[in-house]
Amino acid sequence: MGIFSGASGADWLIAGLGNPEQKYEGTRHNTGFAALDYLAKSWSCDVTKAKWQGLYGIAGVGGHRVVLLKPLTYMNLSGQSIGPAAAFYKIPRNHIIVLCDDIAQQPGHIRIRPTGSAGGHNGLKSIIACTGGEDFNRIRIGVGAKPRPDYDLADWVLGRFPAQDAELVAGRLPDVESACRLMMDGRLAEAQNRYNH
Repeated sequence: MGIFSGASGADWLIAGLGNPEQKYEGTRHNTGFAALDYLAKSWSCDVTKAKWQGLYGIAGVGGHRVVLLKPLTYMNLSGQSIGPAAAFYKIPRNHIIVLCDDIAQQPGHIRIRPTGSAGGHNGLKSIIACTGGEDFNRIRIGVGAKPRPDYDLADWVLGRFPAQDAELVAGRLPDVESACRLMMDGRLAEAQNRYNH
């Protein structure tokens, strides 16, 4: 039964964004999936239950009961998984943390924000539409800008990292994990001060 036997609620939802097919594994756009996989491994949580058009698991982290969710809707419809999951557990928007890629930052840079517009990110746009507001937390993980203005954006985000960039991103995943812990403990500013770089 585990430590949560008899408990049905959860107080946080952390979602990693990406595309579900194997051909997208390791692409820039799947950085959110990679970050969620890291959290799941760190917190000994199996993200294997199927519901809300996604895969999920529930972890106990520092006194919090946390839903870890991977939407399988494809990136641009991520909110259709996150919205219903949050509603089911009655998790308010400010207790949602979204992990996603960010082309506006260098590979491995992190930007933590408690609210904001989608900034051109279709996954975030879908979450805003499906949850009814922008005031959910996001940890945006830099994947680098496309190399020249005429380079196709879809080709860029669906492309794979060069080895050096992959190492930079992987090297920040422990910081993402620590930031999530701080944020769930109500220490957002501390997480920003420590890890926004």
